[in-house]
Amino acid sequence: MKHFARNLSTVAALLALAGSGAFAAVPAPDAAAPSASGVQAIPPAFDDVDDVPLPDADLWQRIRVGFRMDPLDSPLVADQEDWYASRPDYIKRFVERGSLYLHYIVEQVEKRHMPTEVALLPVIESAFTPKAASRAKASGLWQFIPSTGKNFGLKQDWWRDNRNDVVAATDAALNYLERLHQQFGTWELAFAAYNCGEGCVSRAIAWNQKRGLATDYLSLTRLPPETRSYVPKLMAVKNIVLSPATYGIDLDSVPDQPYFTTVEAPAKIDVKVAAQLAGMTEEEFVALNPASRKPVAVASSGNTLVLPLDKADTFRENLENYDKPLVSWTTYNARRGESLDAIARKHGLTVGQLRAVNDAIKLDRRGHLRSAGPVLVPIRRSATRVAAAPVHTASTGAPAHARLAEKTHGYVVRSGDTLYALAQRFDTEVAELQRLNHLAPHAVLRPGEKLRIPQAD
Repeated sequence: MKHFARNLSTVAALLALAGSGAFAAVPAPDAAAPSASGVQAIPPAFDDVDDVPLPDADLWQRIRVGFRMDPLDSPLVADQEDWYASRPDYIKRFVERGSLYLHYIVEQVEKRHMPTEVALLPVIESAFTPKAASRAKASGLWQFIPSTGKNFGLKQDWWRDNRNDVVAATDAALNYLERLHQQFGTWELAFAAYNCGEGCVSRAIAWNQKRGLATDYLSLTRLPPETRSYVPKLMAVKNIVLSPATYGIDLDSVPDQPYFTTVEAPAKIDVKVAAQLAGMTEEEFVALNPASRKPVAVASSGNTLVLPLDKADTFRENLENYDKPLVSWTTYNARRGESLDAIARKHGLTVGQLRAVNDAIKLDRRGHLRSAGPVLVPIRRSATRVAAAPVHTASTGAPAHARLAEKTHGYVVRSGDTLYALAQRFDTEVAELQRLNHLAPHAVLRPGEKLRIPQAD
């Protein structure tokens, strides 16, 4: 298996030739000749080249034809091949995740006339995990550190981290790789610099030049160990894609067609609402829109969200007909030293619920905020209702919302209930529950307590 990898560039050439019909000019042998490894390299004779069995015309085949890098003659490649080949479940998982993004990445790579090896780089960086985070604070499919992300236009703020944005980060990564290729002249060195930085590779080249040594990737012994293994990892993944059966891998097919598209969207919309409008689960929605740091999806700079191609029209139609609030969260400007428990009770949440949507909050031992800053809390709709002109009915002249509030049913509080959770469950507002039940702003619900709940129409 280890020796077979050296011949995989020939396999790639044969696949490309087969796809172009070039085999028609080559006399076919009487029988298929197995290679030294036992793999049948040339098919038996066929009367018509169209009868030659080829791999399914899926995205992997498109990627194979676009490979342009020479094989890397290093034992590190064989080591990495063995590592991946011994983990078929790991490969299956990253293929499943990558199937959402890979077609888009391949298209962008081809538009720039880059080798399709580039499209496999997220396998090494993140295993196609859109919110992957490293100890070095790198994030996203392409693992940008904060400073490099900013240098390539990837905004990072309280609402969004565009290093995790599939479209924006792919564009930034390809821009960066193009620049590195222009700077160092080979894709091997460009990938090395992507891993450890331009300065790191430049110093390794200068060290070799000073001693009259070669400056190709394999000759740069001063590179960090991780970078010395980085390109071999990519070459190992490439080789497995070229001939998965050789490594005992059943590579799941990925259709050669777009999976997602971008749609116009409000500047802000609850993740839960957006997913419902698109007919998706929240998990599926976040997988395509992983840049949002909060339960509110803040659209990209062009006010767009990413959705599966077959969900886009559903989202547009449902959004047009949706007549409820799109956002149920806002920011509360908390003071330094303020109690998180007090903030939670004030807004009808438990501390756990508030922490779940504000995971970056830093607290002291007493549960007080270490610094002032925004805290995400539920919107209080009551203020809006008071400010708005009341709607009167022809029969009574009374405000419509006042009449509706009089229609209630009973509810017995259960363990874990909060005013906010009940308001969401029964499609009402925290302030309305407080008013109906004469509850103070900081009231804590107790199991067994009886509440009045507004009756829906």
